[in-house]
Formats: sequence, C-alpha cells, structure tokens
Amino acid sequence: MGSSRDKTTPTRASVKALETALGFSFKDPSLLRLALVHSSYCNEHGLDPGQSYERLEFLGDAVLELAVSTELYLRFPDANEGELTKIRSSLVRRETLAEIARRMDLGSYLFVGKGVETSNGHQQDSVLAAALEALVAAVYIDQGNEFTRQFILKLIDAELAQAELQGGPPENPKSLLQEMVQGQGLEPPTYKLVSSEGPDHGPVFTVDVLVDGQVVGTGAGGKKSEAEGAAARAALATLSGEI
Repeated sequence: MGSSRDKTTPTRASVKALETALGFSFKDPSLLRLALVHSSYCNEHGLDPGQSYERLEFLGDAVLELAVSTELYLRFPDANEGELTKIRSSLVRRETLAEIARRMDLGSYLFVGKGVETSNGHQQDSVLAAALEALVAAVYIDQGNEFTRQFILKLIDAELAQAELQGGPPENPKSLLQEMVQGQGLEPPTYKLVSSEGPDHGPVFTVDVLVDGQVVGTGAGGKKSEAEGAAARAALATLSGEI
C-alpha cells in the first residue's frame, strides 16, 4: 500500500491515501497527520517538537502493550506469568513492530527531514516501530478502545497465530522454515541479498528466501540477519497457506 505523494508537507491528500489503505476514516484527520510526522521534519521546518509523533508514540506503546497483554491472558489460559511475558515481549519488540509496519508500507507515508529521507532512515526499525506505535495511539484517541483493540489484533494476527500454534513465543523463523521444507522432502531454503540501502550507521537490508529455486518470501531489516528472519516469516505464512 505505497504512496507516491510529495513528502514536503503533511497534506490532506496524504492522510486520505493512508486512510484508504487502512480501510477506515478518522473522525479527526489531524490525529493521523500528526502520527506521520517524524521529529526530523519538525527540526528542518522550524516546527515545535510537539508537532511530531513522539507524544503519540508514548501513548501508543502503552495502548499496544495493554491490548496484547489482555489478548494473551485470554488466549493462553494455562500459561504462567513468565510465559505470557515472553510471548508479549516477542510481539511488541521493536523488530516485530517494524516488520508489521513494513507489511503496511507505513514508511512511505511518513514525513521526515531531507537527511533522513536521503539516507533511507524512514525505513529503519526504530523509526518504523515508533511510527506504528504513534498510529495505534491516533486510532485509540479517534476511534476508542474496542475499535483499537480489533485494529491491533489484525496487525499482529500472523504473529499471534504462530505463537498460538506453538503454545509459546515464536521460535526462530529460519529454523521453522527449514524444518517445514525438509519435512516436505525439499532442499534447505537459501537466502539472497537483494539490496542494501542507507548509510553505514543505519542500513536497510532486503533479502529473498528461495525454496526449490523459487522466491517464497521477502523481508527487510536493519541487519542482514533480521532481514533473513523477516523473509523466513513471510515464507512460513505463504507456505502454510498452501499446505
């Protein structure tokens, strides 16, 4: 759900494009617009820091953790506190949130400073995870608790399903993928680096995973290992649907 908009000014059109991708409209579109503004954009345009998504990020972190904690409590009645904590940590950690944001192509809607844009910084895990938390907060303020809970569950549906299937925190996706394909009598999956963009201090790697010579998943991350893990998770989702 990419966006080809001009990134120089947070516009009504850019907000509408994301609303279309999300599948619902905000009662107060300014909340969504605020959730898309990175602090570097404010710095570059002489705006007050309060006009970036950082305050929303603060709230979104709490909203996300509460929704996930509640769902895990209900979904895993036999899990103890320690087990629930491990599952929650795997779901709300930066890398997972960034992967979800990439699935939404959220980075393409962000308003960032030219330096961040040039270095592809809007695709870094830290930026994407923070933006997703800000988006969750904007939805919460605008739409209320129950709507937001359902929104969050939809976002993390794949990760929740994997945790439920395993009865605990998701295992290493590369190991799971290898077990799956070898169980079908196929050769182990191979990983191919597609691209490496951005500066040395904040690169974004994109990796394909191939099974039997065919690309079955693509992932991105701030480290090559993270990109491979994301690609493996994408492949697991694809192949599980075919079994």
